[in-house]
Amino acid sequence: MSEIRSTARHHKRRTTLAAGVPLALAAAGVMAYGSGPGAFRADGQRMVAATASAAAPAWAADVADGFASVNALGQNGTYGGRDGRTVTVTTLADLEKYATATEPYVIVVAAAITMDPVGKEIKVASDKTIVGRGTSGQIVGGGFFLGQGVHNVIIRNLTIRDAYQGVWNDKDHDFDGVQMDGAHHVWIDHNDFRRMADGLIDSRKDTTYVTVSWNKLSENNKTFGIGWTENVTASLTIHHNWFRETEQRNPSTDNVAQAHLYNNYLEDVAGTTINSSYGNYSRGSTKMVLENSYFQGMKNPVQKDATASVVQRGNVFSGTSGRNESGGTAFDPKASYSYTLDRAADVPALLRAGAGPRTSIGTVSATDTTAAAATTITVAKDGSGQYTSVQKAVDAVPAGNASRVVILVRPGTYRETVKVPSNKPHVTIQGSGAGRKDTEIVYNNAAGTAKPGGGTYGTSGSASVAVEADDFQARNLTISNDFDEAKNQSLSGHQAVALRTAADKVFLDGVIVNGDQDTLLLDTAAKDRLGRVFVTNSYVTGNVDFIFGRASAVIDKSVITVKKRWDGSSAGYITAPSTAADRKGILISRSTVNGDVSSGSFYLGRPWHAGGDASLDPQTTVRESTLSAAVKTTPWTDMSGFSWKDDRFAEYKNTGPGSGSASGDRPHLNDSQAAGQEVADWLGDWTPTAG
Repeated sequence: MSEIRSTARHHKRRTTLAAGVPLALAAAGVMAYGSGPGAFRADGQRMVAATASAAAPAWAADVADGFASVNALGQNGTYGGRDGRTVTVTTLADLEKYATATEPYVIVVAAAITMDPVGKEIKVASDKTIVGRGTSGQIVGGGFFLGQGVHNVIIRNLTIRDAYQGVWNDKDHDFDGVQMDGAHHVWIDHNDFRRMADGLIDSRKDTTYVTVSWNKLSENNKTFGIGWTENVTASLTIHHNWFRETEQRNPSTDNVAQAHLYNNYLEDVAGTTINSSYGNYSRGSTKMVLENSYFQGMKNPVQKDATASVVQRGNVFSGTSGRNESGGTAFDPKASYSYTLDRAADVPALLRAGAGPRTSIGTVSATDTTAAAATTITVAKDGSGQYTSVQKAVDAVPAGNASRVVILVRPGTYRETVKVPSNKPHVTIQGSGAGRKDTEIVYNNAAGTAKPGGGTYGTSGSASVAVEADDFQARNLTISNDFDEAKNQSLSGHQAVALRTAADKVFLDGVIVNGDQDTLLLDTAAKDRLGRVFVTNSYVTGNVDFIFGRASAVIDKSVITVKKRWDGSSAGYITAPSTAADRKGILISRSTVNGDVSSGSFYLGRPWHAGGDASLDPQTTVRESTLSAAVKTTPWTDMSGFSWKDDRFAEYKNTGPGSGSASGDRPHLNDSQAAGQEVADWLGDWTPTAG
């Protein structure tokens, strides 16, 4: 691609596509996601599925944060089509039919839908949620248009790609991924935008109350433009987006009254044909607050017009050059909504793991309990909910419940222990705050802590949250054990579990699990019972054996942070599997290991033969993950007289300063072996689905 740059203001003209423009781009640009199950009947005929709103899956009830959550202009927040039917579409005709309808819809895109003609932008009507099913929902060669007055729209979990017409600085083809002209209350979340002929996202003509979050924007010239107006009235929140290999408008923000940008990752990769022209640009009379973002290799990472304002706080600049400006006064975002900042240093790993479409969003199944009508129980410390304690809400779930019960926990710190017993399956505990840090369940028991009735809790009994029920889910919250080792040196037994699971089909999505020794115990109900756990888009912190147990557990697209010991020393072990010989153990996939500790101080794992059981065959595989310098060059070690070399410990295609070449002390899987150690091999017939 050429490197012609344009820094002109955002003045575009809408063009009419002439006959004969090709319907699809080169096959090389097509990614093989597949259409997913249920898109076609056995006879090959297209199927459009519809369910009543009472049976809408839990993700359909998700609402926006940021400025899109603000009550204004007669609209109370942004919730899309949740009050309407849920329909599944696989063709352009059906997508356009429901997106343009006057009534509300949740529209699940379950296939790659090619726009005809190329560049077509469907004119979306108000009160719509358009969501990709897992990673299968794609819009190819076009996008969406939201016109004057259109409101309450969610565009989520889609891959929107490939309207590019071969001209890098294209002024003839106005083919955007999402264009908004005078719309309000729009949430654009967890999408993958790339290779469009014009903008990936354009917010124009006083479009306001918009939140753009958790998207990946890449391989584009004019990426995200905001403006095309002389009025200064718009309010936008832009957070947790990954801008990668994008030249300009990252974003360019012109005449915006309130532009709140935080926890974004702007990356210009060296040695490629795409070079950044600038990063965040505050233009005209814009007032911008820019917080805890990470700029890597960007030219002119932050710039402003003389008439504009930028207030910077907590940003990180690595290998950047050129203009990095701030000045003027702005506004306080917390006057409009609450939010929680992630550390800027964590942003690259967090977004590499969590930006873009997620498998847990958009799935609809007629047989899955997550698609059945869910009961919601509300917990609030201030008494505004049905209960003030999470355990009391769990107690209210009937024994043997057959369908999903969502315990919605409002922001706050809940200092209590919680146990979900085995006779209460299908329970979800979900924080309702803007971020996972807003809602925390925490306690401070340790293995050696005395129980009120005598004895001590032991390791498993120390858990702040204990889950013994199948089909449990937790999301958007923090679970911690804050036992203070330094103040309890006389106590025997410092193991302090934050979360213990002893069940099958446990799904942890968007959580933080905090502790020191033995943070996350992933167990099974019994030695001969299967216990599958899927952890995604999450954080786990600790220092000694802090991911351990006999479950078949996957840690995918997450951040594992190692911590110093209570005395400030750096030494520890990440995993301690206790796997049965015929089971899968712990799989860490597409994740990041980091932490503020000494180089070469942490082992990836060691074999835990619980109770000296020689029949066990502990397993940890770490694959396609980024390992910091904290990891030892010989990353596995023995435990309690059992050699790791007699068990199952391996790596595959890891990167980062803590990775290393294959050797007798560092076994690597070959491609054939790795093909049998994928996430799907661990999960078997279970597809984790949000509920």
